[in-house]
Formats: sequence, C-alpha cells, structure tokens
Amino acid sequence: MTDHCKFAIIGGGIGGLTLAIAMQRKGYDVTVFEGATQIKPLGAGLVLAANAVKALSSVGICEEVLAKGKIIRKLFIKDQYGAVLSETDAEKISERFGMINNFTIHRADLHEVLLRHLQPGSLELGKSCVDFISEGEKVKLIFQDGTTTSADYIVAADGIHSVFRKKLIPDSLPRFAGYTCWRAVIDDIPAGLNLEETVETWGAGSRFGVVPLTDKRLYWFACLNAKPNDENMRNYQVKDLLRHFGEFHDPVTKILMRTKNEQLIWSDIIDLQPIDRFAFKNIVLTGDAAHATTPNMGQGACMALEDAAVLANCIDDYSTVEEAFKQFETKRLARTAKIINTSRTLGRVAQLENPLLMGLRNTAIRLTPKKIAERQFKFLYEISF
Repeated sequence: MTDHCKFAIIGGGIGGLTLAIAMQRKGYDVTVFEGATQIKPLGAGLVLAANAVKALSSVGICEEVLAKGKIIRKLFIKDQYGAVLSETDAEKISERFGMINNFTIHRADLHEVLLRHLQPGSLELGKSCVDFISEGEKVKLIFQDGTTTSADYIVAADGIHSVFRKKLIPDSLPRFAGYTCWRAVIDDIPAGLNLEETVETWGAGSRFGVVPLTDKRLYWFACLNAKPNDENMRNYQVKDLLRHFGEFHDPVTKILMRTKNEQLIWSDIIDLQPIDRFAFKNIVLTGDAAHATTPNMGQGACMALEDAAVLANCIDDYSTVEEAFKQFETKRLARTAKIINTSRTLGRVAQLENPLLMGLRNTAIRLTPKKIAERQFKFLYEISF
C-alpha cells in the first residue's frame, strides 16, 4: 500500500500500542489517542499463551517482553481441598509447538515495554474519544476535552465499552457472566510456594487463582457467583474474602492474609456476545471493542495481540485499507467467536454450586486423558501471521 494516509488508534491499551508499533515499523503514520492523562503502573497479572508469543514475535518485540515475564512450567486445577483435578505440562506443549506456551507478566511491565518501542510523539494522553462523525473520506474525532481531530482511518481499540461499537452496533452491549472478581498483586509471598506453577482452585460457586510473577511478586484472583454490580461485594475487604475462601487448601488463606485492602482490584466479569462485523469502511473494531471475552481461558490480552499482528499484516498486504479491514474481519470473526463462547462455557462449569454437579464435573476432569484435554485447545496455538 503506497498511498500516504493518517491512522488513528483509539485506546492505548495492550492491543492499541502493539498495533501502533507494528504499523510504525512498516512505515505508517499512526497516532494513538488514550483517555488517561498519564500512564500509571497499575493493573494486575497476565498469563500469555503460545499464540500471544507468536503475535509478539511477528511484531518483533517478543524477546523484550519475555525478558520482563516469568515462564510457567505447570498449570494445575484443584478442588478446594487441594486434590488435583487437572495437570498441564506447559513445557511439553512448548516443545510440541516450538514456542513458549505460558508465561506470566505484570500488566504494567508489558505496558512499559510497549511504550518504549512506540515512536516518540505518537501517543496523545488525555484524549478520551466521546464521539465521531464520518466526513467524506475522513473521520472526525471528538474528545472529552472539547478538541477534535481527523484521520483517514480509525482503529477502535477502546475496550468493551467502545464508543465506536456502541454507535455502529447499538444493540451490542456488555453482558454479565454471573460472577464477580477480586485481584491483587502482592510481594509478601508465603514460604514454600512453588513459583514455577500456576494453580486455580474450584470451590462451590467460587474460584481462587495463584499466578507467580517476576521479582518475587504474586498475582491472585478470586471469583464468586453474584448479582451484577453488587454494592456489597464492591465494598469487600480482605476479611470478607477470608470468610468465603478461608476453608480453601493452603496457601489460599496465607495469601489473603498477606494482602492489603488497598491492593484489591474489583470488577464484575463481563463479555460481549459475538458480533458478525468488525469492519465499517474506514473504521475497524479490534480487541475488547470487537470481541471481549471472559478471562477463563486467559485469552483476552492474547486476542488483542493477535489482532495487532493480523491487522498490521493485512494493511501491508492489500491494495486498499478498506480491503485490509474487511480481510481482517474475515480472518478474525470465527476464531474470536469460538474463544468467547468456549470461555463463557468454561466459566459456567467452573462456577457450579450444586454439589452433585460439582462432583460429576470433578470426576469427569480427573478421568479425561491429558492428550484429549490438550487437544481441545490445540486450535489456540495453530495460528500464523
């Protein structure tokens, strides 16, 4: 594509920044508009799988990101008493696909790497886009601070509450998954904790996950079945979580007792029902704006990174940007829909409360051969850019 045109990426999250880097390395004029007035080292941990590593490799920043993360060797699912339901050998999967399969990284550390690779002056902070107007061949962007700008092409990477998706597909609204979640990153780690593995524990309508990070830090998450936007749970403190998770196997209680109330991050778990269109002439939806998923497969950030690699290559490969946007849509619709649906189903299974159904579920998981379990998610890793 030889025509010089101006691209605006709305949203300076993982997907938006990665796409900007990929496009800038291909010579395109890209500006990222981010609503936050400053980039703060906030957020919790991420687990990135082999498909995300492949995407980072395609963009050319894989080694720098891996250097900030921690490779995980095994992943366990346990019941609340500590009995192993499922064990996944991440190293074996890595060998099979020739790519690191699972590594963890603090969201702030990943952001730091991405910002370092962005061209100076191409990120504008304090620019929360509240509306847009198509004006012939261009799109006018209207920001909350009253300023405006125009671009030839817009990539909406503005999250699940996307201004662009709301206007282009008004009936596509976030949906509640049926449970709420607390997260925290702590650096006071209980003695004896295996820092080479992640563990997710399933109780009755509840889950607790433990994810080691670099620099002797630990990311944990706790999920409980709930009503949407429950004011009581919004105000939960560590003592409240201990009431629910105090009977879980060691070291869950120890981890909670080492967490400060101010470290807690709370949110309901929401996603989007799959939509059938991402491309709208000179506007395209990406990341959570297009296909927000529940975190049960750990694929939210992975899909955003895949989007960045696929879209940058499409823009480079096709004669017009409009065609590139449509080809991106074609490549991404079915895959992202499958992940949304699979992740939502997995969440329902993990959050079961009925003792009989829980027992049947746990038995089924224990009896499922490892090869079959791994094969179910083989499609995640078999992607090329």
